[in-house]
Amino acid sequence: MIDRRTFIGTLAGGILAAPFTTFAQQPTKLPRIGVLGNEDTPPWEGFRQGMRDLGYVDNRNVTMEWRWSGGKTDRLPALAIELVQAKVDVIVVSSTQATRAAKQATSTIPIVMAVSAYPDKLGLVESLARPGGNVTGLSNLGPELLGKSFELLKEIAPKASHLAVLWNPASPVEALVFKEVLAAAPAFGLEIQSIEMRTPEDSAEAFATVTASRADALFALGNPVNFKNRQLIVDFALKTRLPSLYQERLFVESGGLVSYAPRFSDLFRRAATYVDKILKGAKPADLPVEQPTKFELVVNLKTAEALALTIPQSVLLRADEVIQ
Repeated sequence: MIDRRTFIGTLAGGILAAPFTTFAQQPTKLPRIGVLGNEDTPPWEGFRQGMRDLGYVDNRNVTMEWRWSGGKTDRLPALAIELVQAKVDVIVVSSTQATRAAKQATSTIPIVMAVSAYPDKLGLVESLARPGGNVTGLSNLGPELLGKSFELLKEIAPKASHLAVLWNPASPVEALVFKEVLAAAPAFGLEIQSIEMRTPEDSAEAFATVTASRADALFALGNPVNFKNRQLIVDFALKTRLPSLYQERLFVESGGLVSYAPRFSDLFRRAATYVDKILKGAKPADLPVEQPTKFELVVNLKTAEALALTIPQSVLLRADEVIQ
């Protein structure tokens, strides 16, 4: 016969021990984040820092799967499928082409755009305010961005009148950007010379076309092909003494003349907040796409000196960074 104290002790011990045994047999599954982009450049550190600020540490309480195309956009679909097969919980993408590839690979896994141009016009989201579907995040194009860029170019190189534009017509988004370039240029007395570069291997032919044209300034659109070739592009511009304009600061850090663009490190950092919300249960369809609010002007004085250009004081006062 069991006495009352023995029975209560046995019962209490069983109740306390059972949940512990159950939990011990069920290891916690770490959230798995997939990343699809062109290459691991400094803006991605903004994403990593944003994740750390929100308490996510790779290989501790989250797992990161990184996939890079190396400037070859035709690799993106296969890389996106790899991430889907890895059963990631969220895919973070860093270009319109990467967004499209990820969206084609999955209609259920949430996709967060760190940067993407015209996601509404290209059908990646239903609208910026109400994305619908499984895609949301940030757009890297703001109103009047091109106009302000051309205004800066004319302040720095007032004699420039024939602008060679390096772009990729194979990209749907580039066609929209180039259309805006053509619309904005006349107001600044600029005639556009179209220079097509579809792959990184097309650089020699593209540069030869620029040389044969009447171009007296160069504008490289911020696409994966140009980004892959950024050192070649800035070196060519310097060698041929062409003032050069860019949509990303890394070109100027590599020796380009001037860039006016969103602060990409800020966009990538803000992408982490979308990942956090989604991991906590938010649906991409309910998270509005944000447009850039912070822009930065970066000027390379060493390059200006090599081109015998004097940067106006008004431009230097507005610059967020001046590279000596």
